[in-house]
Amino acid sequence: MLRRARSIRRKVMLVVLATTMTALLVTALAMLVYETRSYRTAIVDDLTTQADILARASGPALLFDDPAAARENLALLRARPQILAATIESADGRPFAEYRAPDVSAERARHLERAYVQGGYRIEGDEIQVSHPIVEHNQPIGRVSILARYELVPRLRDYIGILTAVLIASLAVAALLSAAFQRAITQPIIAVTEAAKQVMERRDFSLRVPKTTHDEIGYLVEAFNAMLAEVGRRAEALEQTNRSLVREADERREAEEALRAADRRKDEFLATLAHELRNPLAPLRNALAIQKLAPNDPRLTQQARDMMDRQLTQMVRLVDDLLDVSRINTGKLSLRKDLVELAAVARAAVDTVTPFLDSRGHTVEVDIPREPIHVVADTTRLAQVFSNLLHNAAKFTPPGGRIELVAHPRDSDVLVSVIDSGIGMKPELLGSVFDMFVQGDQSLERAQAGLGVGLTLARRLTELHGGSIEAHSDGPGRGSRFTVRLPVAHVQMDRRNAVRLPQGPARASGHRVLIVDDNQDFANSLAVILRAMDNEVRVAHDGAAGLAMAQEWRPDVGFLDIGMPKLNGYDLARRLRGSAATSAMALIAITGWGQEKDRRDAIAAGFDHHLVKPAEPDRIVEILGKVARRPA
Repeated sequence: MLRRARSIRRKVMLVVLATTMTALLVTALAMLVYETRSYRTAIVDDLTTQADILARASGPALLFDDPAAARENLALLRARPQILAATIESADGRPFAEYRAPDVSAERARHLERAYVQGGYRIEGDEIQVSHPIVEHNQPIGRVSILARYELVPRLRDYIGILTAVLIASLAVAALLSAAFQRAITQPIIAVTEAAKQVMERRDFSLRVPKTTHDEIGYLVEAFNAMLAEVGRRAEALEQTNRSLVREADERREAEEALRAADRRKDEFLATLAHELRNPLAPLRNALAIQKLAPNDPRLTQQARDMMDRQLTQMVRLVDDLLDVSRINTGKLSLRKDLVELAAVARAAVDTVTPFLDSRGHTVEVDIPREPIHVVADTTRLAQVFSNLLHNAAKFTPPGGRIELVAHPRDSDVLVSVIDSGIGMKPELLGSVFDMFVQGDQSLERAQAGLGVGLTLARRLTELHGGSIEAHSDGPGRGSRFTVRLPVAHVQMDRRNAVRLPQGPARASGHRVLIVDDNQDFANSLAVILRAMDNEVRVAHDGAAGLAMAQEWRPDVGFLDIGMPKLNGYDLARRLRGSAATSAMALIAITGWGQEKDRRDAIAAGFDHHLVKPAEPDRIVEILGKVARRPA
């Protein structure tokens, strides 16, 4: 204990002495810097003043070429023993007069002439030189140079001696005061140290340190005693917290790795999206160029149209996949479930993908039991699951491959597998193949492109139907198998939800149709399509013009854009509904805004239907057919 006491007391002593020493050294250094600057300023000012006096006095001597008078002026410097030499030169640098102290050589004086500094001063070692111009009638006629002793070092030596004596005396006083007062500080600290050591060695939290002072150290003793009382109760809680922190650190590390992977996939997706959207745009532009260059060639024109149709279908598929994934992620995708037969859904999926399968030269085999298998599902969305799997299989199978769609009932479930003879997958890819934006081949040389959302969409739509989906592959080059599991519905329980059969063909001609859209190309092209169906069509390109045209012409049907100048589509629909002349119009919103909220807003504004650009012509025909059956 005595050794530790001496140790902490010695540390307190060292702290006091070090602090005092530092303060004194900083003060001494500041005084030395100040003295150096003050001495230099004083001697420069003094010599400059002396040179100015000599310049004023020697000006007439230079004008009248009187070196004797100039030497007499310089001789007055004998009263200044610190001045070693002085010279007066004419404007052309010729020596005119000179003064040298008895101990200064002529060589030194000549050095003074050569070392002239125009209008300033220069310090070299223990000498200082000052130069000053001689001016008469605002014209320089010569200069005065003075060389003097620069006695800074002896002056600083005296100061350092005085400061050293002050430092020693101050440190001695500080040591005495520290020795006198440190016991009151160190004794309670030593007591706390001993108690802490015993607690660590014996785990005895009942120990207490006596309080002897009422200052900060006394408060420290109280806090230490309170801590001892609390530590015993919190030891177990602390261990549990540590274990929890370890788990959280592991989870956070895994989450960070997942975020980094997601960020990489996002960057890859954005690059791929830009690439995939540009790919269809290039042939679209080429097809337009072909039609311009060869307007009278039916064969080239038809090829251009077919090309545009294929590329537009590809763009729509990309955008629809992205929108569907977004709706699922935000919980805005709703299913319209009915009791449907699995075979009909499978046929619809195969029909959707058949053009792409044919373009790749694949053969498709569908093996579904003859006995009807019913599921409760949204026909469109479930067919989308199978078509996405078929499209994926066709895309990653070399031309001329074989693809199977097989269904196997099993207890209360049915397993639908899409099997291909394509490139297969590596084992490490199977666990993440359904993740967003994941693609098996990410090189620039990959044969098939895509955004990496098709399988993600298939999985999430399957989960919305209460099912699951799995991927399997025996390795690269050995094909893949994707299996969808769906719960089977009991017909007796769900027959009331059977799908209604479509009615007879709809009539899509003979209507008076108003198109209001600020995109003139879209509005005019839609007008061409509707006129080709034998409808009477008029076009307006802003909301106000559309309102005036509707009230004057009184059309049967209105295709209205939402975002338009002067009057937006929502307000236009409300005004048409509020007017007796146009209240019975069938209003169809045809817009690029396709979220569920946009659909609800359109219905609330008075629209009968909501179409998202680019709208399928078959859908327009269907809507016009419904208009034909509207009551008067």
